[in-house]
Amino acid sequence: MNIFRLAGDMTHLASVLVLLLKIHTIKSCAGISLKTQELYALVFASRYLDMFTSYVSFYNTVMKLIFLGSSFSIVWYMRHHKLVRRSYDKDHDTFRHFFIVLPCLILALLINEKFTFIEVMWAFSLYLEAVAILPQLVLLQRTRNIDNLTGQYVFLLGAYRALYILNWVYRFFTEPHYVHWITWISGLVQTLLYADFFYYYFQSWKNNVKLELPA
Repeated sequence: MNIFRLAGDMTHLASVLVLLLKIHTIKSCAGISLKTQELYALVFASRYLDMFTSYVSFYNTVMKLIFLGSSFSIVWYMRHHKLVRRSYDKDHDTFRHFFIVLPCLILALLINEKFTFIEVMWAFSLYLEAVAILPQLVLLQRTRNIDNLTGQYVFLLGAYRALYILNWVYRFFTEPHYVHWITWISGLVQTLLYADFFYYYFQSWKNNVKLELPA
């Protein structure tokens, strides 16, 4: 554990709390992509299978349970809550997200650190997380109506991965034999996907105007 890893975890947790705040207090999921939330639920379900086979720490287990529970609860709210689901913009959230699941699975079967079920699922979760934000970014570009909580949620998601890159750099220089190419490349791809959003987010903050993405 180091300051970059802790900051990344807390930023990731903050993104989840912001989204849950939006859903629970406003009873709205406007601007949120159900497709992305379903992909994240699949990411965590496949990544945290090792909870049944190994114990790292109390902190690690709690964080895994939080991300698993929150991701599936968000999907449930958006699909089944009688008030929240009314605000879901299914007409614009049309990204065919399941078409990116199969390529990620095939890539995990071909490129992994060890050809075991747990390791293949771990690699699959990394590849899938790298592109899971795509439906959300496409939705924001289509609607161009980004409220503050939605903008903060997406920003925190991107910031979490950027902080994890700093964590990897720190560990590379401080820990012997710390090399994880799959994690590094997936994380870099994921962060690059946020580059355009980051630019317009900081522009809106600097100029004190409403955040809008180009169509």
